[in-house]
Amino acid sequence: MDQEKPSPQILEISWGHMEVEGLGAGKDFKLYPGGGRDWDWSETGMSHSPGIQPADVEELLAHGATAVVLSRGMDRRLQVDPAAQEYLERRSITVHVAETREAVEIYNKLADTVQVAGLFHSTC
Repeated sequence: MDQEKPSPQILEISWGHMEVEGLGAGKDFKLYPGGGRDWDWSETGMSHSPGIQPADVEELLAHGATAVVLSRGMDRRLQVDPAAQEYLERRSITVHVAETREAVEIYNKLADTVQVAGLFHSTC
């Protein structure tokens, strides 16, 4: 990547609703340096268990992320498959896993200084 692109800030988070800088409103988001999009779980067959898989995080790395924040949902019902964490760690990516509101705080703070990406689930 020739020039580092900032990751969009999450402006608001509440149950089932997120507002993201430059992207508008939605429920679940994939965010990365330079942008983001709605996170459509059906693209990879994602479900609450076993949860976030390597296929769910590949796109984040393709956009140049050096750190990844994975949200577990507001009630921590979304799991993170150990294979996804291992996939990221093998590529020397810093991984943060947290409840969604905490994940948003971590992500927004990192977005000021790091090429950060994240998966954000705004319900359970």
